[in-house]
Amino acid sequence: MFKPMSAGFRSASPVLLFLLIGFAAPLLAVIWFSFMPPRSFSFGGAPTFENYRTIFESTTYISFLWSLGLAVTTVVLLALICYPVAYGMVRVFGKWAMLVTLLFTIPLFVSENIRLYGWVLFLIKNGVLLGTLKSWFGFELESMLFSVPAIILGMVYVYLPFMLFPMTLGISMVPNETRDAAFDLGASRWQVFKEVELPLSMPGIVIGFLLTFVLAIGAIAEAKVLGGQAVIPITQDIEIAFTYSQNWPLGAAIAVLLMLIVGVLVVLALRRFDLDSFLGRR
Repeated sequence: MFKPMSAGFRSASPVLLFLLIGFAAPLLAVIWFSFMPPRSFSFGGAPTFENYRTIFESTTYISFLWSLGLAVTTVVLLALICYPVAYGMVRVFGKWAMLVTLLFTIPLFVSENIRLYGWVLFLIKNGVLLGTLKSWFGFELESMLFSVPAIILGMVYVYLPFMLFPMTLGISMVPNETRDAAFDLGASRWQVFKEVELPLSMPGIVIGFLLTFVLAIGAIAEAKVLGGQAVIPITQDIEIAFTYSQNWPLGAAIAVLLMLIVGVLVVLALRRFDLDSFLGRR
């Protein structure tokens, strides 16, 4: 005889069902579709590796490398920018630091494309920046629009809240008593930062790194709006396969490889950290 379901399983079953329908089913559909014959629009037909063979025989790897490089650069720059800002807000505003950090999320209520086109008006030749420098100071500089630095600037701007919020949360988790105790025991300012503040705030830092990296490697609007054709990210290859090329299985195969690469990198990064210790389970 079957044992009756526990109360916990019954309570969690609606959420489990939602995850299966909303997450697992579409993911499995994309994976299965990547093995369909090229330029087919149904799940019929014998599975084939033709789409993956096409990817490895083409120059798609260049787009992968561009997306990976832009994502890593964005994470590094945001780490250098956000940690001092988050640290300063926690020390200045204390328990109100998280509320102040929420103010940085206000731009998220405006469409990303609108914000990026604002940067276009700012960076374009004779625009807000270069036009002001030319009219006021007589400087005539070349526009950085439609270049790799412009793409990185847009990505840093767009994903800054996703790095700042977890970092602020992580730094606010460091008890002032622990910091004061380290100073009382004769630790220098650098030792307190290295041995107390940084390790205890690491959960927020790691979450910020991973969240920003996963979002940045899938970025497409920044490259299209601010970069023009200077860089073709992997997400644009996926878009082209699903739209202009009308080759859905190829687009699905590229998407599966992207998910696989990102998943492997995230797992390798997480294996270097003791999550149980981070979450206070010991």
